[in-house]
Amino acid sequence: MTGRPKLVLASGSPRRLALLNQAGIEPDQLLPTAVDETPRKGERPRVLALRLASEKAEAALDTVRKDDALREAFVLAADTVVAVGRRILPKAELIDEAAQCLRLLSGRSHRVYTGVCLVTPAGAFRRRLVETRVRFKRLSREDLEAYLASGEWRGKAGGYAVQGLAGTFVIKIVGSYTNIVGLPLYETVTLLAGEGYPVHFGWLNAT
Repeated sequence: MTGRPKLVLASGSPRRLALLNQAGIEPDQLLPTAVDETPRKGERPRVLALRLASEKAEAALDTVRKDDALREAFVLAADTVVAVGRRILPKAELIDEAAQCLRLLSGRSHRVYTGVCLVTPAGAFRRRLVETRVRFKRLSREDLEAYLASGEWRGKAGGYAVQGLAGTFVIKIVGSYTNIVGLPLYETVTLLAGEGYPVHFGWLNAT
């Protein structure tokens, strides 16, 4: 490879892109992937997060290998799973799903798992799993109705976005905050740096 290696983010999530940008990293291309996110029978949340991250990376890799300009790029993928015990909560698309999630999370602790998968230009797969514990306050009827009306829950694992209005529901976080948002920055940047990606390249022009 000559010059700075390229980075492909196998996601269309604006949250993951914003987190990478926060770390001074600008992907050269976004390649959102469509994989079946249905948990397998008896599959644990942590296993699901890693499996889906790996499947997203593999799906993007198929496209990358067919593109001469991207063939030697790093491919980064991630998937976030919210769980109460071994119960996996959906990425809420319907208001009833979001309401069910929020009622379950109200007044109790849950765990957020993000699987991160990095494929190196040499084709090696590197994976990390990050777990964060989150405790919600007991949600009042007004909390629930107003949050559902906001629409912020749509498409979010567990039916909420911690970086938005739902941040007011959080009593305690044990672990990585950025993991809850969708991409654990410390682990992701460490993974990239360990495989030779110049994570500080964008810092030189930061203001």
